[in-house]
Amino acid sequence: MTDSGPVTAPVEPLAGYTVALTAARRREEFGAALERRGAKVVYAPAIRIVPLADDARLREATERCIAAPVDVVVATTGIGFRGWVDAAETWGLADRLVAAFESADLLARGPKARGAIRATGLREAWSPESESSSEVMSYLTAHGGLDGKRIAVQLHGEPLPDMLQTLRAAGAEVIEIPVYRWVPAQDMAPVRRVVECVAARSLDAVAFTSAPAAASFLQTADEMALRSAAAEAMRGPVVAACVGPVTAAPLGRAGIPCVIPSRGRLGALVREIVEQVPIRRGLRLRVGERALDVRGHAVAVDGVLVALPAASMTLLRALAARPGYVVSRADLLNLTGTTDEHALEVAVGRLRTSLGDPALIRTVVKRGYRLDCEPVSASSGCL
Repeated sequence: MTDSGPVTAPVEPLAGYTVALTAARRREEFGAALERRGAKVVYAPAIRIVPLADDARLREATERCIAAPVDVVVATTGIGFRGWVDAAETWGLADRLVAAFESADLLARGPKARGAIRATGLREAWSPESESSSEVMSYLTAHGGLDGKRIAVQLHGEPLPDMLQTLRAAGAEVIEIPVYRWVPAQDMAPVRRVVECVAARSLDAVAFTSAPAAASFLQTADEMALRSAAAEAMRGPVVAACVGPVTAAPLGRAGIPCVIPSRGRLGALVREIVEQVPIRRGLRLRVGERALDVRGHAVAVDGVLVALPAASMTLLRALAARPGYVVSRADLLNLTGTTDEHALEVAVGRLRTSLGDPALIRTVVKRGYRLDCEPVSASSGCL
């Protein structure tokens, strides 16, 4: 963003922040919800869904479900369960498959899977509040008597080794239903750009709605030799936001903390981002008589948003990190990547002009610059 100047509309909670979305599905809906709250949204789908309607394994698994009674059917995703029934329709097997479901206990991992089951005219026997596969597994094992049971498990793009192994160890005959799989996006350039921005800490948050997307993001960072820098940034100022614990698992294994809503819904994830990004990324200060809210690529001065170019934001963040303390010319020159002290003076002058009050930044002769407030730690400088 290169333009600067005041915006007189009310400052939205995410105004001045940039959020990257790795979602393959519902990304427009997700992005629009964030944009309504002021965010700048960067789209970088990390994966795509490949249906397996013509896959021989899916047809063979479907025929096994029809050939003999199935005791339990586990639907893990709505799109997957619907895709299974649609594929059976193309083979002329849909009626027989739904008839096989009628005698089985239908377990839905979440509300979307539950809705897909009901769309066939059937009702689920049980669905967990947590929407997790582990709770489905706990439900099955708690009810015991799995020996000899025939259980069909609809996979959701990647294997479920823990569930499948546990069921088989308990004596169940498990039929794996591979309805679709996740593969890297056709164009990975946007993901690579996001990885670079995360490593450079120029993004405020990255949102994930599936575990395969999180894994793809990390794999891309590995391929770019930026895994360490990106992970370190996401342990610090860059917020990793995940729709649920299953999605967060690949990041957790990499030691990256995630913000996760209490309910695994897109709307809940939006609310979590709205709440957490300003807390974790923003900095509110009292400078002179002015209230400054330093954001990702902008600053609100007394409630008026001022968009700043990258160089000005770099300077302001350096000064705001140690409110009231002098930041040396050498440090600021190093941050801006120049050795020209006159260029630094010009950059500081532009920042003062953008803020609308030159007195907010004081020059300390022969030393550097500081914000015009009593020296405090950054953490205690909040309003």
